[in-house]
Amino acid sequence: MHPVEMQKSVSVQVDSDFALLLPSGAYEIKKMEPRSRLRKVILFCLLLSLFGMVAFGYFCPDQVCALSPRERVAESLALTYAEAPGRPLPDVISQPGLSYDEVLHDDFRFDLNAHDVMVFLHIQKTGGTSFGRHLVMDLDLKRPCNCQRARKRCHCFRPHSNEIWLFSRYSTGWKCGLHADFTELTACVGGELDRHEGSAVHRRYFYITLLREPVSRYLSEFRHVKRGATWKGSRHWCQGRTATAAEVPPCYTGESWRGVTLEEFASCSWNLANNRQTRMLADLALVGCYNGTLRHRTSDTDRVLLASAKRNLAAMSYFGLTEFQKISQYVFEETFNLRFAVPFTQHNATVSGATLAALTPAQVDHIKRLNSLDLELYEFAKNLMFKRFEALKHRDSDFEYRWRHLGEVARSGVTEFDWDSNLEDATTEKSRGLDDI
Repeated sequence: MHPVEMQKSVSVQVDSDFALLLPSGAYEIKKMEPRSRLRKVILFCLLLSLFGMVAFGYFCPDQVCALSPRERVAESLALTYAEAPGRPLPDVISQPGLSYDEVLHDDFRFDLNAHDVMVFLHIQKTGGTSFGRHLVMDLDLKRPCNCQRARKRCHCFRPHSNEIWLFSRYSTGWKCGLHADFTELTACVGGELDRHEGSAVHRRYFYITLLREPVSRYLSEFRHVKRGATWKGSRHWCQGRTATAAEVPPCYTGESWRGVTLEEFASCSWNLANNRQTRMLADLALVGCYNGTLRHRTSDTDRVLLASAKRNLAAMSYFGLTEFQKISQYVFEETFNLRFAVPFTQHNATVSGATLAALTPAQVDHIKRLNSLDLELYEFAKNLMFKRFEALKHRDSDFEYRWRHLGEVARSGVTEFDWDSNLEDATTEKSRGLDDI
């Protein structure tokens, strides 16, 4: 017999003899032990690999991983929830909104006859006062808003009912607080409309806002505060409560900061004017509300705020830029399939521009450092709006005609003011409350 065959024969004989010596069923158990041992080895390897990944993610150096573990968790929360304004963390804010991509679907229509609501997030000194007036006075609608100049309020009802389709300063007032931010609005709008209309209705929300070049906006706010504005009526609501005086301390003593110098204004490190646009567009709950955004700022919280603001802005149904008003008007009209009866006029020469020209390079650099997050957010917004404009332009077969005749709608009774005319909010109007601008 061949040696190999002889070895196989002996092996089979030994196994057979050994099986005869074992109790019933023991031989089958003996055969299963190697497979069970293999499963244990595989499970151990998987657990070891998982532990290694977690450990690497936690201990790897910042220059390799870029974000610290705590920041990575927070920023992932800011970047991974659904692409829709008003839909941040489920345990923080619950009102959903439609994203820009959803709005651009071929079968989309902003339905004034249904339950669609446009929500205007009005950031101070971005030209929002004039734009808000355009929304209530200059849109070409079957049932235009009914405005009462004495009250600075308009009734913007749907064509066949007295339900509200626009949530803004001039249509509903400051229902969610004076200059309510993203955190406040998304937690408040639905409940306020339910109370106002007397019933809970399933609505679609379309969030819109304006941004302005940060240095110009900052100087405009400085001039406004210098004239006596305080915005004391702002609630700074976050996670079910208003911010405390310790979380949002004033930069001045007395009734106002009237007469403040630029140096004094810029020296208050917790001044709400600093990075205002980023803060008002971010989910503040991600950084512990106002406790983590003013007096306790860190590079971690700054990066989370900026990531959240970018995400929310990109997901909004619409945003415009004060410096690009004709493009902003075209994007609005094409996005919502609504038309303004007047063209938005660009005014590049503002009082803030004159103030900026008089500053030293050191002063300008200091203002830029104070608003570094807003500067990055604005560049992000500018690039994104140009992309949206080009995409809308590409799919518009009548673009050349539309661009030449933007704002030319045959309708009487439209306003004569332009978008930028109220950027500096004239102080001669004594009857106007400064805090309400």
